[in-house]
Amino acid sequence: MEEKSLSKAMDIFSILMSGEEIAKNRPGTSELYQVYYANAEVYDLVTKLLARLNMSVYEYNETLFVTAGEGNKVFGYTNDDLKRIMGLRRNRELYLVYFIMYQALLFFYTDSATYQVKDYIRTEELIDLVSHAADRIVKENEVFNQTSREQEGFRSVALLWHELPLMVSEDKDRNKASRGSRLGFVKLTMNFLQGEKLFLSAEDRYYPTDRFRALAEGYFEDDKGRIWQLLKEES
Repeated sequence: MEEKSLSKAMDIFSILMSGEEIAKNRPGTSELYQVYYANAEVYDLVTKLLARLNMSVYEYNETLFVTAGEGNKVFGYTNDDLKRIMGLRRNRELYLVYFIMYQALLFFYTDSATYQVKDYIRTEELIDLVSHAADRIVKENEVFNQTSREQEGFRSVALLWHELPLMVSEDKDRNKASRGSRLGFVKLTMNFLQGEKLFLSAEDRYYPTDRFRALAEGYFEDDKGRIWQLLKEES
């Protein structure tokens, strides 16, 4: 292995592991982007280093992003981590957050080949999507080919959503997130996703970032997650 290739691979690796992106047209990273694809030795080394740490690299719009793989407790979040960060108390509250995240994902994608041409999602639209999905779970449990444990888990999340009022007095502050209402849970979820650089917000609209699109397409291409099999529209 050439020392120059090793040096470039480590430069790419360190930038990605710091949570930054490497873009073709960004000053300071354009050369590394070109090297990543032009030099097979660099490409292989970066890929192997990330794989050893259970990390994945995705590309969107000529930009490289890295994310923790499933079950990565060092660079990712455990359930307990997320409950602490988001101020949640019970597992089903966390699962409701996951459920909201997934509905936001499906608003823009149903699979890697079917990106919906939408620039943003409104808070009210996301609430309606979650309500519709929760209704389906409560009313049509038999449509899902799932274990009894999964069935009860999804039903618990759906029932929690139905127990929540649409809004409470705290929600008058549009920037405040809480666990006391549907609106509060949606804001809590989207605030977290903004912190992860997956969405930007403006005037109660949430705009997906290139990082979101890279991870969303990578999710369907590589993971084909179990939740997709449970929640997709076709019965």
